[in-house]
Amino acid sequence: MKVLVIGSGGREHALAWALARSDDVEQVFVAPGNAGTLSEAKCTNVAIGVGDFDDQINLCKKHGIELTVVGPEDPLVNGVREHFDNAGLKCFAPTSLAAQLEGSKQFAKKFMQRHGIPTAEFIATTELDEAVAHIESHGAPIVVKANGLAAGKGVIVAQTKSEAIEAATAMLSEERFGAAGHEIVIEDFLEGEEASFIVIADGKTALPFASSQDHKPVFDGGRGPNTGGMGAYSPAPVVSDAVQEKIMTQVINPTIAGMRAEGMPFQGFLYAGLMVGRDQAVKVVEFNCRFGDPEAQPVLFRMQSDLARLCLAAINIDLTGKELKFDDRKAIGVVLASGGYPNAYETGYAISGLDRSLPGSKIFHAGTSQRESQVETAGGRVLCVVGADGDFVQARQTVYSVVEGIEFKDRHYRTDIGYRALERLGA
Repeated sequence: MKVLVIGSGGREHALAWALARSDDVEQVFVAPGNAGTLSEAKCTNVAIGVGDFDDQINLCKKHGIELTVVGPEDPLVNGVREHFDNAGLKCFAPTSLAAQLEGSKQFAKKFMQRHGIPTAEFIATTELDEAVAHIESHGAPIVVKANGLAAGKGVIVAQTKSEAIEAATAMLSEERFGAAGHEIVIEDFLEGEEASFIVIADGKTALPFASSQDHKPVFDGGRGPNTGGMGAYSPAPVVSDAVQEKIMTQVINPTIAGMRAEGMPFQGFLYAGLMVGRDQAVKVVEFNCRFGDPEAQPVLFRMQSDLARLCLAAINIDLTGKELKFDDRKAIGVVLASGGYPNAYETGYAISGLDRSLPGSKIFHAGTSQRESQVETAGGRVLCVVGADGDFVQARQTVYSVVEGIEFKDRHYRTDIGYRALERLGA
C-alpha cells in the first residue's frame, strides 16, 4: 500500500515515520514534507502544497495511493475530505463541517453547551464594547480567544483586566489575527492541570491514544507568550485511569455521538485539550480536529499498533473491538525553536548535530529544509527531539543529552519539559 501524508511539520514527520513502520505500507509520500521526511526510510517528499487538493488527488491517481492522512488544520476546514471523497479516494480526515470543532471556537462552545460537555462559561462577540463590558464585570484572570484558526497562538490568558482588554482590542480592532479574530470568545479561567487527550474516531467509535501534556508558553516555568507548543511528554500522570474514564464518558463519547446526531459524523483524529481540577473534574479547554503537535512526536514514538491499518479501519467505520497499544516507556519531546519565536524570527541557518543520537531517542524535523547536503532552519519550530526510557528522569536525561548536541544560530528551547511529571515523582 502507498500512503500520502499532507503537511510539512513535526507532526507530519511523526505521522510519516509511524505509517512507514507498517508492514502493509510500501511507500509514504509527504506533501510537501521537510528535511526529516526527505531522509526517512520509505518516505518521498513531493513539492505539493497543503492546500493544493487537485494536485494531491492527481498524485494519488498517478501512483495508486490508497490512503491519505492529513496533518494540519487548514486543509481540514477548507474541505480536503470532500475533495478526496468526490474523487473516490480514501482520505483520513474530518469533513469541513465536522472540522468546525476546531475552526470555530464559538461553534465548539455552543456544541458543548447543547450536549452537556463540561467546559468554561463564555461569551462570543464581534463587538469591542461588549467584550470590554464582560471583562470589566468578570475580572481576571480571564481567557480571550480568536474564534478562528490562529496556528495555536490566538489564545491570551490574561492575568489582569487591562491585559484582557488589550487582547480583545488587538483582535477585534487591530486585526492582529486577521479574519480569525473578527469574532472572539471570552471565557472563564479554569484552575487545574492541562492534559492532551487524542482519539482516533470512525464516526461511531473512538479509541484513545496514550495521554500527553503540552507546554505552550515559550519560556521555562510557563512564562511568556503562547506558542504552537514547546514540548510534550507522554503519558501524562494527571490522566489516571479514573480520569481517563471520565474523559471518555463525559467528553469524547458525547462529542462523537453529538456530531453524528447533528449530521456531521466525525472521522479523524480528535484532540481534546483538557483542564483537570484538583477534584479530578474534567473540563474541555479546546478541541482540535487533528493530531497535536508536539504531542504526536512522543505519543507516536511509543505506539506499537499499526497506524495505517487503524486509519483505514476508521474510514471504513470499523474501529469497534479494536484497541491502540503503547509501550511502557515514558517519552519527553523537546522543541528547538528559532530565536524570537513565536514573534519575528530569521531562518536559513545551518543545523549541526543531527547525526547525534542515543538509544531511545529520535529527532523529528518541523521547520527544516535541505540545501544540497546541508539541513537549514525554515520555520519557528525547527525540531522536536524525543527521548524515551523507563521513567521520566531517565527520559529527560536522554532527550536533553541529544538536544544539547544540536546547534544552530539563535536556537531556543525550554529546559523544563516534563516538569509536572517530575514533580509528581518528587524528582
